Amino acid sequence: MKKHLLLGAEAVAAGALDAGISGVYAYPGTPSTEITEFIQKSRETAERGIHASWSANEKTAYEAALGMSYAGKRALSAMKHVGLNVAADAFVNSAITGVNGGLVLAVADDPSMHSSQNEQDSRFYGRFAMVPVIEPASQQELYDATVRAFDLSESMQLPVLLRLTTRISHSRAGVTRAAARSENALHAEYAPERYVLMPHNARRQYERLLGKQEMLEQLSGSSPLNRMIPGTGPLGVLACCIAFNYAMEAKKTFGLDISILKIGQYPLPRHLVEDLFARCETVLVAEEGYPIYEELLRGWFDDRKITGRMDGALPRAGELTTSLLAEALGVKRPAPAAIPGIVANRPPELCRGCGHRDLFEALNRVMEGFENRHVFSDIGCYTLGALPPYSAIHTCVDMGAAITMAKGAADAGLRPAVCVIGDSTFTHSGMTGLLDAVNEQTPLTVIIADNDTTAMTGGQASAATGSKLRSICRGLGVEEARISTIVPLKQNLEENMATLREEIAFPGVSVVLAVRECIETAARKKRRSGSKPANQ
Repeated sequence: MKKHLLLGAEAVAAGALDAGISGVYAYPGTPSTEITEFIQKSRETAERGIHASWSANEKTAYEAALGMSYAGKRALSAMKHVGLNVAADAFVNSAITGVNGGLVLAVADDPSMHSSQNEQDSRFYGRFAMVPVIEPASQQELYDATVRAFDLSESMQLPVLLRLTTRISHSRAGVTRAAARSENALHAEYAPERYVLMPHNARRQYERLLGKQEMLEQLSGSSPLNRMIPGTGPLGVLACCIAFNYAMEAKKTFGLDISILKIGQYPLPRHLVEDLFARCETVLVAEEGYPIYEELLRGWFDDRKITGRMDGALPRAGELTTSLLAEALGVKRPAPAAIPGIVANRPPELCRGCGHRDLFEALNRVMEGFENRHVFSDIGCYTLGALPPYSAIHTCVDMGAAITMAKGAADAGLRPAVCVIGDSTFTHSGMTGLLDAVNEQTPLTVIIADNDTTAMTGGQASAATGSKLRSICRGLGVEEARISTIVPLKQNLEENMATLREEIAFPGVSVVLAVRECIETAARKKRRSGSKPANQ
């Protein structure tokens, strides 16, 4: 029993290791990346031969974890909230088949969108799939709950969704680890009536899933993650996840005599919720994320007793804080001091010396010659090209959408149709869009910004790492003559512009590989080897 100072994400990883996992499957995405990185760097992984390589995307990650579970082993899959959109097909259907070895899906949500396109709440997926959802409020709880989640998964033969949010994932606290259990023996269950989702099997399995709901609620009712902190006043708080910490801080700081029902496991334990409402005249529902359970409770109880995000007592968007909860509970606080004018926001920018800078300079100069200068883009460091001084890209919606959106625009008659996508994003979900374009010979130019890493999340290897892109594009049907390579450096500006002009003018599918190693990963290699990075 030794105490460790761990991020919340690392606590999940430690819990999974000590629960006896045989593999972790993930795609990097803030704020979930550190879960897999901790496992990759751990001594246990090397000693036990735990699978810990990055997957091409979240769907392949979850499906591989599911396959390991079907073989009887315990598996962890980790991703950020928008990654669950990618994995949703497999996740929802895995609730119908059920699992064999324990399977835990750790999803890190990002309220306030610190590094994301939205702040969606992954608990929706848990309710939708009708599986247990666990939402701890501290690093120690995350560790303990992760270990228990594998046991719960195996006992109920269901995947378990473990939800983190940014503040708990990226804050540190002491965590005491327990003795690790052994990995499961290989036991590939032969049960096609469960695992083959043809309609006659799926109907039976769905009825089985429905039949488990009462037991899941009973387990929530006895979970140590759900408990009452009683008070005698008329106000109560139903506090989920990290909101419990804010509620407790407000209670202690301002001497509030309130009852607090801590919720960390779903489905909601009805008898505990009914006890809270019986004690209190008004209940504040404090959820970090969407008002999922506030909306549900408004169907259970008198609306006049409930307050929260839906009626404006708490803001509808963004993260919660102790101050916000205190104000919602009637504490009058002075207005915050005005921010001095000398303090200005500093927008993010591409790293000094980044190859994307030289790519966007060349692309901007080429696009000046066209009336329609719309460039579709994607998610990665290069998305910062949307900001001044480049203002070079004009759309960013979801992973892999650059190519397909540019294809749709080309189908609509936009000329030229140009898009920029990163190497990791291309192999994540851009390849199928390129295949569509090849199949229809769409007049489209795809620029793949290849920095040989997943740079935005810290430099992880991707499915494209190692100069595989030309072979992939050829395999998808792009003509060899229409795959060009440029090196985005200042001294190559005129040559790069000429290549871009030629490929954009081609009336079919063309690909430009803009190849230059990420300056940060190159610098790390230089520090390790003492040599000068190439192409810098």
